Amino acid sequence: METIISSASKTVVIGPERPFCIIGERINPTGRKAFQKQLQAGDISQIDIDVEQQVLGGAHVLDVNVGDPLADEVALMREAVLRVQSLTDLPICIDSSVIAALDAGLSVYQGKALVNSVTGEDERLEAILPIVAKHGAAVVALVNDDEIRMDPADRLVIARKIVSVAGDYGIKPEDIVIDALAMPIGAEPRAAAYFFETLRLLRDELGVNTTCGASNTSFGMPGRHQLNAHFIATASTHGLTSAIMDARSPECVDGARAADVLHARDEYGMAWIKAHRAAQAAAAAV
Repeated sequence: METIISSASKTVVIGPERPFCIIGERINPTGRKAFQKQLQAGDISQIDIDVEQQVLGGAHVLDVNVGDPLADEVALMREAVLRVQSLTDLPICIDSSVIAALDAGLSVYQGKALVNSVTGEDERLEAILPIVAKHGAAVVALVNDDEIRMDPADRLVIARKIVSVAGDYGIKPEDIVIDALAMPIGAEPRAAAYFFETLRLLRDELGVNTTCGASNTSFGMPGRHQLNAHFIATASTHGLTSAIMDARSPECVDGARAADVLHARDEYGMAWIKAHRAAQAAAAAV
């Protein structure tokens, strides 16, 4: 099963036989006080820097989140989507918990966007899925409802529900990317094991594409980039086909690229070799 998203001129395909899809997470005010203040003042110029860094890092898709309780998120999302599309041809993942902001971003987007996200609660499904269907987008779906589920079997039940309800709105399974819920291993030592088992169930039972917020795994731990890199590489062997991750981190990006080489998703390692040569040239230039 392949999930196809696009900008006006570039198409990205997410699938088990395709190279791992890196969704850059940087355009997000969470934990960024300076960016928060800029958004509150209606200033989105920081996006220019974030786009450039993530494109250079190797992102295939860019997540765009401008949510701040003291900012006009609806207006900012519209401006941010237009700004990103003026800077790069990479497809966009429009990320918000505000329904009007999702609609605003989708209304100006050129191409087929990915929407982040929907959960298993009936009211969220009823509110978000019609917007996704109206704009012909794909959607990220988290396997939780009114509580965070840790048991992989429970997560599978929620995923089945979301896929079924989405079908009622004409959204096909290939347009649903399930977020299998990466949780901090510092709080729950078995979190990664639960995640890997969830991926296996989703792959074997539903065949859908999958994603996660990869940085969640290492939250509160030292050596986060190294942990995240190993997590991404290991998860890809269990069925993870994309991740919302730090595309500025060479360790994380190399983890995804190495997994592609080792699992025959990068024929003859050509993408790995190209990236290696580019890194050597950049280092020599410095």
